[in-house]
Formats: sequence, C-alpha cells, structure tokens
Amino acid sequence: MRRRPLTTRGVGALVLGILLVIGANVLGARPLLYVGVLLLALPVLSLIAVYLPHRSGEVSRVISTDLLSVDETSRVSVRFDLRAFGIPRGMWRDILPPAVRGEARGEYPGETATLRYDLTGVQRGVSALGPLVLRTVDAFGLAQREQEFGSTRMITVVPQVVALVPLPTKVGAAGGTAQTRSSRLGQGSDDLIPRRYAAGDSMRRIHWRATAHRGDLMVRQEEEEASPDALVVLDRAAARWPRPGAEPDPGFEAAVSLCASSALRLMQDGYSVDVLDAGGTLLGALRGHEDDRDSLLATLATVTPRGEARDLRTIVGGTAPGPLVLITGALDEDEASRLSTAGAAAPLLFAASPGAGALDAAVGRGWHAAVLDPHSDLSETWHDNLPTFGVSGV
Repeated sequence: MRRRPLTTRGVGALVLGILLVIGANVLGARPLLYVGVLLLALPVLSLIAVYLPHRSGEVSRVISTDLLSVDETSRVSVRFDLRAFGIPRGMWRDILPPAVRGEARGEYPGETATLRYDLTGVQRGVSALGPLVLRTVDAFGLAQREQEFGSTRMITVVPQVVALVPLPTKVGAAGGTAQTRSSRLGQGSDDLIPRRYAAGDSMRRIHWRATAHRGDLMVRQEEEEASPDALVVLDRAAARWPRPGAEPDPGFEAAVSLCASSALRLMQDGYSVDVLDAGGTLLGALRGHEDDRDSLLATLATVTPRGEARDLRTIVGGTAPGPLVLITGALDEDEASRLSTAGAAAPLLFAASPGAGALDAAVGRGWHAAVLDPHSDLSETWHDNLPTFGVSGV
C-alpha cells in the first residue's frame, strides 16, 4: 500500500493553515493570516525538499541458504548502494512474499549500507523477494516519499524435512547397499566433468554447485549407475485431495514433507531412490549426491494436486523394489482392497484421509498402513508404521 505524500503532521499543518487563513479574514486579524500562510507554505516546501532530489541505487541480496525450508530461518544480507544528494532521513523495508516472514525493516543508516534481517519459511513455493523500499521524510516530518530500488530476487521455500529413523534391517535385492549395476542410463553421477546445459536437457540434471562456480547453467553427464532399489510414490492425483484454495491443505503439505523426508532417509540408509508421482512422472532420483537432494526438494517446492493415478504395478515395472513408500490422500475400502504392493519387500502406505475399513483392507493386501495426520509428529507416524521383518524394536 502506497503512502500519501503528506504525513499526519503535514496534513494537520495544512488543515490548520487553511482554518487560520479563513479565521484571519473573518476576524480581520492579520497575525493569524501570517501564521496561516506559513503553515500552508511549510508542507509545500517539505514536498519539494523530499521529491525534488533525484535518487537512484543498486540492490543485491545474499541469502545464507540456497533453499529455505518451511520453519527454517535464514539470514538475508542486502547491499544497498544509494546515489543521492545528501543522506536522507527515513526507514527501509524489503517487500516480503506470503511464503516467508521476517522483520525486514529498519532505520536507514546512510548512502551505502549493508542491511540484514532474518527470514523464516512459511509456505512451499517459488516467490519474489523485494524490491527494496526507502521511505524518506523531511526535517519537519511533514512530507514523505516512498521509492522502490533494485529488482526482485527469487526465493524457493522447500518442504520441511523431518528426521526419520532408519528401517530396522536392510531389505530388497541390493539390501540398501546401492551397489548393483544396470545397463540403463541415469541422472545421478558427479564423477564426470559437468557440461554446459543444452536445449532438451532435463532440469533434474542441473549441477547446482558447478553452475554457481562457473556462472553458466551446467548439467551432469550421464553414466551407468546403480539401479534404484527403493521407491517413493507421492499420489498427488487431483481426486485424492481437496480442491486447492487460498490456503494450503495441511494434509497435502504433510504428504509432501513425508515424501521428501522418507526419500532422504532411504538415501541415507544406502538405497538408490526414485521418487515418482502416482501418474509415473519422475520427481527426483537420489543416488547419494548432494545435488540430487537439492534437485528433489526444488521440485517438491512447487508440486500441487493434479492428474490421475495409475496402477502401481505399471509404475514399478518388472523389477520390484525393496522399500516402497506410497503416500496418498483420500482412500476408500474398495480402492485399498485392490491396491497392489507390486512385489515390494517393504511396502509402506500412508493415507491422509482413509475411509472406514481402508487401512484394514490395505493391510490385508500386504501393506503396513497408517493414517497421515498433519497435526501429528511425522517422525512418530513413520516410526509406528515401520515393519519389523522379524526384528524386535527399531
């Protein structure tokens, strides 16, 4: 919201000046006329003093973390180089999107300044931070001017990653060692020299560290790599979730958070992990590299309910994974009774809105099933749903 040119004090001086001029004419009191004219002139002179100087400036921002997660706090440093006649009095503020919160304001210290504030992620997504606004006032506090400087900077808020306990034992053909080889080409190697981005390259293959180092968009080379032996499926089919509204759906946000957390947990356990949606679209591939993690989180920052779900057997294909994590929304008993585990050695099901009898039906099909309550601790939900595979405790 843009401020009016005159402050409350300036408006008061202007109104009082008008009343004194009228009163001076009615009463014939010349001293009142002088005072009234002076009060009328001061706001005008103040407006000239504030709006006449030409000001320009450059703004650059540095955020302590490339990807800001929900509920995580990061430090923002803003370098503001102002070119102006003299040092104006006033306050600065950085315009924040709804996806983040913070006290991005303060008293303007001088022509060139480094401004700092803390930023906390509130909502997943990619949004613009800025521009920087400088509000200046005259020496009498009668007139004010707001001016925007610099461009915006995109900030990505990724889902919250929760620390989860590992599976009680290694399961699957690779046993979580991520050492089996396949003849297919993959996306996860950092062993080869990155090359420049070419039209048609998948955005999942962007090598973020090399991109930041060289200043050009770089992608990873393809090589033969470990076959994925764990699978995480985020069922974001539109029919599973409430219609998107102005506020994010807590159930879907919990599902995205669990998707990221479980995939990273399995990667830490030594599994090669593929993360897909229920339509078969690949959201990320984790092969033990830090760039894989960042790429997955960046993709999950913008996922929304969409599309339709396919049969899990067609998504998994001919090779059954070890751990299979399926995260879904609404699930009725009939659907659960037909939900195949696709031969997975450790099928885990989490449903945000299961119908009556749905979880029991899923258990009857071989799943370890649990309710995904957005108001409960995700780490406890995960822990309570882990299979034992004959091992007591976790």
